[in-house]
Amino acid sequence: MMGSTDVDRPGGDSEDGATYPVRGEVGVVFPPDRTALLVIDPVNDFLSEGGAGWEMTKMTVRMHDVIGNLKRAIEGARELGIPVIFAPMAYTEEDYREHQLHRRSGINRIMFENKMFLAGSWGADFHPDLRPRADEAVLLPHKGIDVFETDLPDHLRRLKTTHLVIAGMTANLCCESTGRRAMEAGYDVTFLANAIGAESVPAYEAAIHVDYPLIANAVMEVDEFLVAADAVAARGSVQPGDVVRGSDHGEIGTVERVVEATGDAEAHLVVPRGRIFHRDTFIPLDTVVKRSGTTVFVNVPKLVVGEMPWDKPPSRADRQAKLGPRAAAVDQLYGSRSPSSWEQRDGIRGGSS
Repeated sequence: MMGSTDVDRPGGDSEDGATYPVRGEVGVVFPPDRTALLVIDPVNDFLSEGGAGWEMTKMTVRMHDVIGNLKRAIEGARELGIPVIFAPMAYTEEDYREHQLHRRSGINRIMFENKMFLAGSWGADFHPDLRPRADEAVLLPHKGIDVFETDLPDHLRRLKTTHLVIAGMTANLCCESTGRRAMEAGYDVTFLANAIGAESVPAYEAAIHVDYPLIANAVMEVDEFLVAADAVAARGSVQPGDVVRGSDHGEIGTVERVVEATGDAEAHLVVPRGRIFHRDTFIPLDTVVKRSGTTVFVNVPKLVVGEMPWDKPPSRADRQAKLGPRAAAVDQLYGSRSPSSWEQRDGIRGGSS
């Protein structure tokens, strides 16, 4: 977890000492001065014929034109003034002889046996179409699958980043693990589905369609991200006629009307019944997290929208109930007792009820 010294960062520090950069922000854009594009492992061993991992990754890399889409994402971010951070891997003899990394996990063993990402080798070097510029950050190598275990937090603090966009390799390992960590640290996380590859089609599909929609605010394609990140093109709020997509990129429907908040009701948008949903859906306006042209993204997967309590306009009373009780009113955090740190902090005595 990142430190709690960034009091100048939007959102600041929470009361329990954890840092949540995006706390307190509202809007549906990628703020260019607080957004960063993280490109994970854009290297020859994954992306070039002859690379040590190419036989595993070539199917999804070719299927989604990952190299071409990564290149467009990188160049587009540069044009928009969004920092691009490169996160490669590199292994030395000391990693294996002294730290025994090949005994740590299955993926570490696979990389060891296949001589992947050996420091200084062609395989560990950047793909020729995806090389960083001299003024762009190249992180220290991650030795596992979590890029937060490098100097990434330092660069995010330096850049005052609140919105992290993730692309690269591989979908179900480094991209997913880093996205989870970023979400837990309070960042607004977006994955670029067609600029990410994996070692197999099932691994790709599971990450993109099952895991990412629950650990990120949105799964987008490169063109959608670049439109959303263009501060001029992205201006404006949700409008009737906008297409609504879930955090899994699934199409939910079209906005029929946008209802402003009143004394009793929360602001919401109405998506009328259609082929997918057999009732009108009243979606709270604050679920909308991104706008790309005439498409808006809500941070709930399409697959579970039908299970949300959105069959009527959201009321202020319903929202208050969803907030739960105030901490000071809770005697036992887990019902029957509380953790020791909770008891010590608030002078609450735990134990069975």
